[in-house]
Amino acid sequence: MSELLLSRPPWYVVGAILGLVVVAAIATLNARVGVTGGCSAWVERLTGRAAGLGVPGWLVLGVLAGAVLFRVLAGGDTVGDGYGWLTRTFTGSAEAVVPLVLFGGGVLIGYGAKTAGGCTSGHGICGTALGSRASLVATGTFMVTAVAATFVLGWVL
Repeated sequence: MSELLLSRPPWYVVGAILGLVVVAAIATLNARVGVTGGCSAWVERLTGRAAGLGVPGWLVLGVLAGAVLFRVLAGGDTVGDGYGWLTRTFTGSAEAVVPLVLFGGGVLIGYGAKTAGGCTSGHGICGTALGSRASLVATGTFMVTAVAATFVLGWVL
């Protein structure tokens, strides 16, 4: 079982499953699937601004529970090659820096996503599935920017 969990399924399998989850959540629960909204739901619930969590809040809990379950089922080495340069740079006694950097980066990304009115995956997956003009523009903008940045970096480096 652990060997199976250490290899990633093909993109077309994960993409199809994700698409089905998004459509099913919209069709059956009338709810968007998004971690940014889920984290916001937790903050609002913990600060007393909301009485419940709703679907996005429970989604975040499911993501965390899924990560723990994956870790338990996969066994020891679930990181594989690690986090690239971060894992290679901070070894030994400095390994404690890795989770701090990852957490700090996650907080910054979350703040930026909340400030921007949604994250790239929320716009790209749920927003475009709903036909939102704002999401279609946002998705087009970040895709064009990513492709352009790739060409520029390839040319510079």
